[in-house]
Amino acid sequence: MVWARLQADVNCNLRRGAWYRLIKSQGLAAVVDVKGTHVPVVRAFLQMSNTPPRKWTVVPRPRNVPRSVQMGEHYAVCPSCRDRVELRGKPIRMLCGNCTIEFAVDWDEDYLKQV
Repeated sequence: MVWARLQADVNCNLRRGAWYRLIKSQGLAAVVDVKGTHVPVVRAFLQMSNTPPRKWTVVPRPRNVPRSVQMGEHYAVCPSCRDRVELRGKPIRMLCGNCTIEFAVDWDEDYLKQV
């Protein structure tokens, strides 16, 4: 099984920082599984991995989110269920309130090179 996530700050129906199962990758196109729906994506926008995610991804606030939306400068994405959680402080591990699994937070990763 191959996993993929956005590696570009673009709007294409995928959550930034969330990993998805790769269905197909051919030429310039790829297709990922988003909750049972096949979503086409430009392959160059994706980072791919042969191992499933094991840590929370720290994501910078997207440019297009209005300041009125209650979200800090960074948020974390659960590697299991893709739930987004506002970050408070700099935790080493976090329990996901949605899937109730605890994972380490990947502070060493430079996701989108803006963190």
